[in-house]
Amino acid sequence: MHEMTAANLRNAYGGESMAHMRYRTWGDKAEQDGYPNTARMFRAIHFAEQIHANNHFRELKDMVGGFGCNSGAIFGLGSTSQNLQGGIDGETFEINEMYPTYLETAKFQGEKGAQRSFFYALSSEKTHAAFFQKAKASVDSGKDVKLGPMQICTVCGYTVEGDAPDKCPICGAKKEKFRAFA
Repeated sequence: MHEMTAANLRNAYGGESMAHMRYRTWGDKAEQDGYPNTARMFRAIHFAEQIHANNHFRELKDMVGGFGCNSGAIFGLGSTSQNLQGGIDGETFEINEMYPTYLETAKFQGEKGAQRSFFYALSSEKTHAAFFQKAKASVDSGKDVKLGPMQICTVCGYTVEGDAPDKCPICGAKKEKFRAFA
């Protein structure tokens, strides 16, 4: 694997790993603040971020050793509204800056597996940003977000509210590959 694509995978792995833990913590805070649906949403998206991290890690295959990583992250435990804004900011950065650049680099370097992993993450992060925006609008008005069951594709991290689709629109996985957060 080309070093630039490998470094991008390592950096993305670090960022997704931190998002995974950050959303878990922020879900606990939302629960404490009296927003159970927002907490469930954070927990569902935390699972999707774990899928992204695992996909990136698997693409590195047998690259073993110590490597430096440059992973941007939102830090801090604020109010649920502040945490939702942190989620919006992080996802927006990944959608507009990080993943498009990583994806184009992988394409240029002919790294098919990395292209797939970056595409899956980029595509599903768009759904995450929309969920965070919806929840923030509700929380800012003093209410918990109205949210049905959330479904996460265990292959790519695609996130949808309601019933799982028969086929994932991002990766094509069958309905049975979705995990529900109800």
